[in-house]
Amino acid sequence: MEPDSSPLIGIGIGLAVVSAAALSIGNLLQARGVRVMEADAARGVDGSKAIDLVRNRAWLLGALMLIVAILLQMGSLTFAPLMIVQPIGVAALVFTALLTAIVMKRAPSARIVRAIATCVLGVAAFVTVAALVSTQHPITDVQLIAVLVVLVSVLLATALVLVVGRNRPTPPVFWVLLGGVYSAFVATLGKTVILRVQTALASREFSFEVTNLLTIGCIIGIGVAGALSIYFVQRAHASNRPEVVVAGLTVVDPAVAVVLGITILGEASAAPAWAIVAFVVAGAVSIGGVFALSRAESRDVVLAG
Repeated sequence: MEPDSSPLIGIGIGLAVVSAAALSIGNLLQARGVRVMEADAARGVDGSKAIDLVRNRAWLLGALMLIVAILLQMGSLTFAPLMIVQPIGVAALVFTALLTAIVMKRAPSARIVRAIATCVLGVAAFVTVAALVSTQHPITDVQLIAVLVVLVSVLLATALVLVVGRNRPTPPVFWVLLGGVYSAFVATLGKTVILRVQTALASREFSFEVTNLLTIGCIIGIGVAGALSIYFVQRAHASNRPEVVVAGLTVVDPAVAVVLGITILGEASAAPAWAIVAFVVAGAVSIGGVFALSRAESRDVVLAG
């Protein structure tokens, strides 16, 4: 990054933190709406599940918060590289744990506090190094095609897994993983579109050509990936606790997005060897903190029961 871009990176980081807070609130509200719908179904209340969700105020408010989170995330990607912004999403896990403690009127245990501190430490280290060594380049047609090819491959793999396993019980965490994967593609494709628009504005070239068709393809990809992410997250809420859903999203989404940002978008092309090592260590620390938090919350639930 160029030195004069530091204030802009700060704006991107700030927007990413606010986006994480909105994501946390939105997931908690939608989880509540899904639980109400499932409870009505268990009592034999007739009605369409989709209609029941749309009529549920908590679910609707949660959907609004998720839209706000996405808009803030796109705003943050305008000012900072993908590999800086996406890891900050782990903050949503911290917000979720704290909000849950407030709602339940019970202070988080020492295990949860240690796990949260580990997550924050790992993410802070990763983002700090990324801010020092990451770079942004104009997105080429080859890179756009590569991202779209990967998305199509993931779509085909998802369809194959769902068809093959349609008569088998699906692990609840599977829906969490799918929600995170497609959410990562929304961010990655969003970043490519933002960079292409910024390049077009800087060069003042707005001609209709193959390059623009690829950009339109990315916008369509955002719609497809976004719709699937929303669907799979709703399935995840139906069979997982909100903390598990947020934990899975905040691990899978940044992991996939950062890998795409490094391998395809080339955001770490100028990073020295020590930075790569730092990325791996910081990423391992933050992911370890997420799993520690998940175990700590599960333990607290068992003790409370």
